[in-house]
Amino acid sequence: MTDSATRGGCCAPSRGGTQHPPEQHAAGVSGSTDGLVLLDGGEFLMGSEGPLAYPGDGEGPVRRVELSPFWISPTAASNAAFAEFVDATGYRTEAERFGWSFVFGGMLPDDFPPTRGVANAPWWRQVHGADWRHPAGPQSTVDGLEDHPVVHVSWHDAQAYCAWAGLRLPTEAEWECAARGRLDGHPFPWGDELEPGGQHQMNVWQGEFPQHNTEADGWYGTCPVTEFPPNGFGLHNMTGNVWEWCHDWFHNAVTTSDTGRDPRGPVHGTRRSARGGSYLCHESYCRRYRVSARQGLTPDSSMGNTGFRVARDV
Repeated sequence: MTDSATRGGCCAPSRGGTQHPPEQHAAGVSGSTDGLVLLDGGEFLMGSEGPLAYPGDGEGPVRRVELSPFWISPTAASNAAFAEFVDATGYRTEAERFGWSFVFGGMLPDDFPPTRGVANAPWWRQVHGADWRHPAGPQSTVDGLEDHPVVHVSWHDAQAYCAWAGLRLPTEAEWECAARGRLDGHPFPWGDELEPGGQHQMNVWQGEFPQHNTEADGWYGTCPVTEFPPNGFGLHNMTGNVWEWCHDWFHNAVTTSDTGRDPRGPVHGTRRSARGGSYLCHESYCRRYRVSARQGLTPDSSMGNTGFRVARDV
């Protein structure tokens, strides 16, 4: 592991970008729309400058964006869906080829051998043998987790799945429009309150991070892709549970490539964008469980709290 791979962010660490397999591009027009939700597009207000926003992440300024209609999956890709892809193609993820991936230390058994941690986020551990089939290390399995989101998939892995399915990753603008569910100006897919009426609406950390999770929402790690109520578009878990890869290169300053009609972000970059936060988000260190929140990761990165959902052109 390179030194750069130990300096990832607190939300999800980057592997370091030391290897870049050829990208596989989906046609975006040939995949089946079975199970997808058709969104009409149109104008919406993207971004946030509110008190919960992280200005350094490039969440603001708020800008008006116009989108063409598009299809999007109501859930993140599940372990079952990814297994179908792997069974059909024999594909090996980057975590499998590198031989390791990042695992949250709290997922490891007490007698797990010592592992190397990320410098500024020691709860992330480099675990050899961790991959999508073994999300908490080589001793773990996805048996019984077929309806949970697939994790330990890099941006390249998500692209490969999309190419096989004839689909694509959503742009950041499409993702945020979908996540908002017609609620412009609100931090969450359901409105302004984190837990309206005392009810949990997403899978995030409760208690004291990273030592103790009360599991008040019912989950310690990932939850099923349909576990919590959908937003106004019928989409589940647009915040919390797992970060979701998007098409765009990441940068933290809004430019003309992020405005207007159907923005697709910068032409070049070193990190790809991920959206939505995860089961590890907690207000004490990371309030990125919001519809405008974002982070950038090198496209070869994989960890136990990052997956993807698919989209398609109309």
